[in-house]
Amino acid sequence: MITQAYRSLLGPLKLTYPQFVVMMALLQKDKVSVTALAETVGLSKPTMTPLLKRLELLDYVTREFEAGDERQKCISLTELGKSLASDVDDVATKALCATGLSNDEATQLISLCKKIKTQLS
Repeated sequence: MITQAYRSLLGPLKLTYPQFVVMMALLQKDKVSVTALAETVGLSKPTMTPLLKRLELLDYVTREFEAGDERQKCISLTELGKSLASDVDDVATKALCATGLSNDEATQLISLCKKIKTQLS
């Protein structure tokens, strides 16, 4: 249901919900390895590859080998990707409003979900 709330908001940005989560993570910390990004967003590396390729085709990110380590790629936002910051924030705000949760309730819910994930890992 939550992803349905996002679908109409993300359509104009040509993003799926998982891509949106990755963009939010990159807007908080840019120029990270695929491994670090996957860990941050809670997705596996094999899941990240097609997702990042799609973001690259949209010209939102670049994927380049890290200096000194050709096994690891570094993900960076392009100027177009960086320009989406206000749009991404707007989507997050509108989606939160659609849930009817206050900021405190949303924070508590996120904390509880993280606790569940940790317990099940």
